[in-house]
Amino acid sequence: MSAGSLIEEGTDIHLDFSKLKKAIENSGDIIPAVAQEEKTKEILMLGYVNRESLDYALENKVATFWSTSRNELWVKGKTSGEYLDLVETRVNCEQNSILYIVRLRSSGACHTKEKNGHFRLSCYYRKINQSKLEFC
Repeated sequence: MSAGSLIEEGTDIHLDFSKLKKAIENSGDIIPAVAQEEKTKEILMLGYVNRESLDYALENKVATFWSTSRNELWVKGKTSGEYLDLVETRVNCEQNSILYIVRLRSSGACHTKEKNGHFRLSCYYRKINQSKLEFC
C-alpha cells in the first residue's frame, strides 16, 4: 500500500498538524474554504482560497480553490468531473474563512472512491474511535 493509500484508505491516524504552516509557506495569502451541499447541509470538503481562486469561483459559479500542493488554481471537478456548482458564498464573522454552498453536478466531492468505484460524497468518510479510524 502506498503512503497516499495508507493515509486515504487506512485506519491508522496520521494527522498532518503542519499542513497550515506548509500551505502558507508555499502559497502565500490564503484562507480556508469549506464546501457544504445545499440540500443536505453535508460538509463535503475543506480547501483554501486566495483572491484569484475566489474571484474565479464568484465569476464562474463553480467551487474553486487554490491548490497548496501544486501552487495553482484548482477548479474542483476539472480533472475528475465531480464539479461543485456554486449556489452561494458566505464569509464568517472575522472574514477569515469562506463557506461555499454547492450543488453536486455528479455523485461526490472527494477524490477517493468507494469500493464500488464511485467517488465518495464527502472527504469526511472516517471517524476517530479511540486511537483508530473507522469508515462511516
